[in-house]
Amino acid sequence: MVRLSHAASLLLLGVGTTAFVPSKLVGVLNGNAIMRTTTVDEGATIIDVAAAMSVESRRERVILDAFTAFKAQDIDLKAASSSPLRKVTLPMYRNIGIMAHIDAGKTTTTERILYYTGKSYKIGEVHEGGATMDWMEQEKERGITITAAATTCAWRDHRINIIDTPGHVDFTLEVERSLRVLDGAVAVFDGVAGVEPQTETVWRQADKYGVPRMCFLNKMDRTGANFYFCVQTIIDMLGATPAVLQLPIGTESDFLGVIDLVTMEAVIWRGEDLGASYDRIPLAECNDEPLVDDALKAKAAEWREKLVELAVEQDEDALMEYLEGVEPDEATLKRLLRKGTLNLSFVPVVTGTAFKNKGVQPLLDAVVDYLPSPVEVEAIKGIDEDTEEEVVRYSSDAEPFSALAFKVASDPFVGSLTFTRVYSGVLEAGTSVYNSVKGKNERIGRMLEMHANERTEIKSAVAGDIVALVGLKDTTTGETLCDKNNAVILEKMDFPEPVIKVAVEPKTKADQQKMSEALVRLAAEDPSFRFSRDEETGQTVIEGMGELHLEIIVDRMMREFNVEANVGAPQVSYREAITAPAEVDYVHKKQSGGSGQYARVKIMFEPKTFSDQEGSMDFEFVSDIKGGSIPKEYIPGVLKGIESVLGAGVVAGYPVLGMKATLLDGAYHDVDSSVMAFEIAGRAATREGLRKAKPRLMEPLMQVDVTTPEEYMGDVLGDINSRRGQVGNLGERGNTKTISALVPLANMFQYVSTLRSMSKGRANYSMKLANYDFVPPNIEAELKAGFKTKDEDD
Repeated sequence: MVRLSHAASLLLLGVGTTAFVPSKLVGVLNGNAIMRTTTVDEGATIIDVAAAMSVESRRERVILDAFTAFKAQDIDLKAASSSPLRKVTLPMYRNIGIMAHIDAGKTTTTERILYYTGKSYKIGEVHEGGATMDWMEQEKERGITITAAATTCAWRDHRINIIDTPGHVDFTLEVERSLRVLDGAVAVFDGVAGVEPQTETVWRQADKYGVPRMCFLNKMDRTGANFYFCVQTIIDMLGATPAVLQLPIGTESDFLGVIDLVTMEAVIWRGEDLGASYDRIPLAECNDEPLVDDALKAKAAEWREKLVELAVEQDEDALMEYLEGVEPDEATLKRLLRKGTLNLSFVPVVTGTAFKNKGVQPLLDAVVDYLPSPVEVEAIKGIDEDTEEEVVRYSSDAEPFSALAFKVASDPFVGSLTFTRVYSGVLEAGTSVYNSVKGKNERIGRMLEMHANERTEIKSAVAGDIVALVGLKDTTTGETLCDKNNAVILEKMDFPEPVIKVAVEPKTKADQQKMSEALVRLAAEDPSFRFSRDEETGQTVIEGMGELHLEIIVDRMMREFNVEANVGAPQVSYREAITAPAEVDYVHKKQSGGSGQYARVKIMFEPKTFSDQEGSMDFEFVSDIKGGSIPKEYIPGVLKGIESVLGAGVVAGYPVLGMKATLLDGAYHDVDSSVMAFEIAGRAATREGLRKAKPRLMEPLMQVDVTTPEEYMGDVLGDINSRRGQVGNLGERGNTKTISALVPLANMFQYVSTLRSMSKGRANYSMKLANYDFVPPNIEAELKAGFKTKDEDD
């Protein structure tokens, strides 16, 4: 039966009516009678069920926001694509990302897309190191995608901008930066494993940005591939509703093609032309295909009914007609499926095997049919630079220019490249734009349309385009470029704190300057990478998201910048936290002739309760000053003084987490007090408060997800326990076992080598930061012993 949804509307009686009018029963949905009222008594009120339903069930309205906004501003879709520089109208754009767990086949799928759309004259294979989208030397060697490569292609007269994102957890930030500027996404799944840990991570990121997406169940030719298992993992592990558009014909080595449930046709690849041609045969006429038997036809009818039921819930009229026995035609069904995809009611699911060249063209058709254009997603919001009020930039050539720089990369031939998504207006080479975050003008020298690491120079970019700008001097990742006369700061990106660090030393003095330049360039490209100089040891310390992340950074330093460096052992980025409240009353007084310095502050320092909620580990400052005991202009000085200490705590010099500081009282002098005096007092009071508040060291705990054949399960569990791990969930995924555990990062170094050794290379794992926890006393004592106490005060 069809489920009752927000698409259904009922006619109900209003206040004061005494009898229900005669109605025609048109169906029953989950036990609820659906009536269509034929007559309404005077005084009856029409109530739409959708209006009374929860916010969650009203997401279909989001898709209409852009169109409503266009009308409200008297900008129609023709005006949105009005620039004479535009070659493709905005509704024909698709800005999509390809995302998944490592080794699910993202890059291979993208390679096939480039081949079938005519962008590549030959197919590059990842395992041969020839993939077009994996252009860095490190990517070719490892067979994984590290940076998000961008390319543009065309399909059915639509312009498709594709970003191929990394699947390794150390490069999750690359995925998030890409999703921030995309309108839709294709999630690629391994047909054997289904949903994997990194799939969940990128799925949640797509949820965060409200990105409509579809699923491609890949590798259907692999031994153990199970389409229906994969669909179930999407339901169970992602909490999503799959709208299955295709069923596989055959499995493993017998995989021939798919049944299209929208058109009810068998789509079969037969030739030796790298999958370029295929047959479409109406299912009713498919009598000569041994794999398309009566059982598969019956299954197709069953899944087609499920698909139609999902779709008609998107529209009241279609629902009522369906309940009266009228099925939607193909055009209506596609329209309803598109609507449900864009409002995030469900995710379309298609299948194939990219490596064996089957299923990619229907995937492209689905991208065009069901994923949004720039005018079908919620318009980008920002802050007006002058008024600080929220403003909206609609995707239109007629709007003022605005764009977001989402990635900075170094190119050996043209220098710095800034990948930019144009949200509104038009950008021409040779003009100047305004960086509203830094308040600086940037001249656009050259603009490039990117095809992985190849490029075509262009003279202009319009709303919806993703282009690379050459030679911007002051713009870094996450900053806004706009029209100076209509300045806006678009939503900023959040970048995670590094969890691992290593010391690097140049081998020769000649390498010192080159290494400094290399680190500056690499940090500009990757906001999750940091570097600093340890003043005590004189060493340069680099920090990142994992071992592989830093390994790639060091490798790029050597290859791209010719820097020979010695690399130390990995170190954990610990944190410090107080465990008890402490009140400090501190007076800063200094008199040395002339005007002196005076400031008194009384501050309560309290630990915050750590939780999974965002911000639970952030520093919190509260001013509880009453009666003007400290003038309000001096309070920012106190805050600045407190914050200056939080970067290096008193236990072992690590950053301080999760503390609340409340400024209770204080005193000032009319002549001798200043912002600087209160900053010094705030700094000294904080150091004293940290010592009194029983500080402890905290270590990063990593969420470790291991997938292993059953015969190695005992060894893997034993090894995790030996690493101070806390095993959580044990489960199954296909024909393998899964282990989920929390393990201190300090005990995870070189884990990949150990796991490969004990499982003969058959197990794999992913790891991400879960939270922080207190370090055991014996380890804390060792860390304290190795820390040299810094000078108490300035």
